[in-house]
Amino acid sequence: MTELSDLNDGPLIEVNTLIKHLDNPQIKLIDFREREDYRKGHISGAINLWRSDIEDTSFPYGGMMASKEHIESLFQKLGIETEDTIIVYDDRGMCESARLWWILKNYNFNNVKLLNGGFTAWVETDGRLDTFTPIKKRSKFKLPVNTNMTHYISKETLSKSLGKNVTIIDTRSEDEFSGKLLKNGARRAGRIPGSIHIDWANSIDYHGTKKLKPKNDIELIYNKLNIKKTDSIILYCHSGVRSAHTTFVLSELLGYKNVMNYDGSWTEWSHFDDLPIENDHITKTKNKN
Repeated sequence: MTELSDLNDGPLIEVNTLIKHLDNPQIKLIDFREREDYRKGHISGAINLWRSDIEDTSFPYGGMMASKEHIESLFQKLGIETEDTIIVYDDRGMCESARLWWILKNYNFNNVKLLNGGFTAWVETDGRLDTFTPIKKRSKFKLPVNTNMTHYISKETLSKSLGKNVTIIDTRSEDEFSGKLLKNGARRAGRIPGSIHIDWANSIDYHGTKKLKPKNDIELIYNKLNIKKTDSIILYCHSGVRSAHTTFVLSELLGYKNVMNYDGSWTEWSHFDDLPIENDHITKTKNKN
């Protein structure tokens, strides 16, 4: 069995490194794709999770972060141990994976990595696939007692931040940002006042390898904002998934110190008529979330 000390200390893991550690029982691999895709074929030994598994359904809108107790119970059922290293992959350029990373970071669990390029990179290296769903023995998984919500911001805090010395970045598509497109789950189209737009996918080779672009290329994208790495940055998207990816990129890869992801994002913000919005277009509705 390969020792875990061989793992890179960084937040990303490459396919070739994962292959060496795939059979290590201290590695828990999570396939963060929809159930149907998982059943068709996944990396051997991977456990399947999807957005609904890590969501608090008590809100009148979807996508909110699950509680600490919910995550603990879920991981216990999956057989994940407190000391395990969790490696997450998806097929959307680490976008879905980053949401789970973000939740775990907020609950002060740091032993989590994203597979660079995800499922796409695995298949392109002829990595073996499996259709067997592993059976896991229930564990006693516990998150740290103290939480660390440094990457989290609520609508109440965000509302109070409008017009102040913060940079608010909308990581959705251009059509969503302008208000031309209204995705399922939101009540109004548009953006949070004062937002600037940078599509989350600009940091990856979205139409190719699904891997992150070279660090220097990503730096150039965000350097155009003329913000310091100590400035306060608030990110949002439709439901906090794409913006979780940008949170990962800015904080883990580029070293920005004060990066917060708005949990409810546009789905929550648009739900409340008393919260201000900006809108440039006649809106078209997109049914698929």
